[in-house]
Amino acid sequence: MFLQRTFSLCLLLGLGSTAFSAGNDWPQWRGPNRDSISTEKGLLKDWPSDGPPLAWRIKGLGKGMSSVAIANGRIFTQGAANKNGERGVFVTALSLADGKEIWSTAITTGRDPAPNGTPTVDGQLLFVVGNNGDVACLETDTGKLVWKKNFNSDFGGKCMSGWGYSESALVDGDHLLCVPGAASAGIAALNKKTGELVWKSELLDLGRKGADGAGYTGVVVSHGAGVKQYVTLMGRGLVSVRASDGKFLWGYNRIANATANIPTPLVKGDYVFGSSGYGDGGSALLKLSKDGDSVKAEEVYYLSASQLQNHHGGMILLDDHIYLGHGHNNGFPTCVEFLTGKVVWGKERGPGTGSAAIVYADGQLYFRYQDATMALIEATTKSYNLKGSFHLASKIGESWPHPVIVDGKLYIRDQEVLLCYDVKAK
Repeated sequence: MFLQRTFSLCLLLGLGSTAFSAGNDWPQWRGPNRDSISTEKGLLKDWPSDGPPLAWRIKGLGKGMSSVAIANGRIFTQGAANKNGERGVFVTALSLADGKEIWSTAITTGRDPAPNGTPTVDGQLLFVVGNNGDVACLETDTGKLVWKKNFNSDFGGKCMSGWGYSESALVDGDHLLCVPGAASAGIAALNKKTGELVWKSELLDLGRKGADGAGYTGVVVSHGAGVKQYVTLMGRGLVSVRASDGKFLWGYNRIANATANIPTPLVKGDYVFGSSGYGDGGSALLKLSKDGDSVKAEEVYYLSASQLQNHHGGMILLDDHIYLGHGHNNGFPTCVEFLTGKVVWGKERGPGTGSAAIVYADGQLYFRYQDATMALIEATTKSYNLKGSFHLASKIGESWPHPVIVDGKLYIRDQEVLLCYDVKAK
């Protein structure tokens, strides 16, 4: 039920993969570089009271909190639905022009829980993770199933809570990186074309906070301390493994909570920032350095849950400042200094209620509140500056899936409905 380009050349190179299509495509969770930063320009700087115009609305996507991936003129998402007399979890491809369905394929049949992970597009291949731990590869053109594995049966995997897996897998070169959450396979690298295991990471004891198993996000790439590594937030906290062979490098337990660890970590240079919600969460900045043939992570600062925490709406790093919705079950717009943890402005209620899923484009932050309020907030270190807000045209469930911006359009998934708003300046 959860869901979420960077300025670092190192990260861009580390994420080198055909998953990142040309132009303004958004081929995976949180965009081309998993940072929720869009390079779109020429967008509206203010919104009218009733919001930007709704270009189109379609339904029939099924239940679930998946966001959308967009590549090569198509939109991809997944949901639990009944289609053509078959009940299951369907991956669906839509036309970017008008939202019309191109194909829809069931990766799981029966009454499996509604999925929450966002598809990952890699050229002619598409990858999805279902709530029950199914990880599947399909052809992007036809929807034909290429291969499928299951985190539980194939890796002894475990998700940290009963809500199930909500991961969006990462393609890096020839490998698909995923998080089964098992003690012997915390993170795994698969051959993206065949699904065969390349390596798996054995997890060490991180500490007592949190719970065993996978968290609710995928991995990101760091080159901290000069070592390419995969970083994720799991049930026991932040975890890093070496990209070449999956060797465990370091872990950090202090921000873990025992309910659901969700936000995607932020990486920049030798630093990693992590946060989680619920009463036991909080936020921390770690600095990475060489430690023999390994890497160590040292705490630069830790902020308690009351000081700073992100529930599940995601965080954005722009230059040396973090923008996020602060608070568990809250999305108080907040700006924080990356290297110090100092709150520059924020912790105000804003126009909506509940957690807020965010994306950045053209100098603005797009906040999607849990109550289906959409807000435009200037991405500035000067002060909180609301540029407009409106109520979304659909609210079937909690308004949690992360917004996506491509080619002047704002895409909002709401269970079976997909909304497309025109946010391009005229």
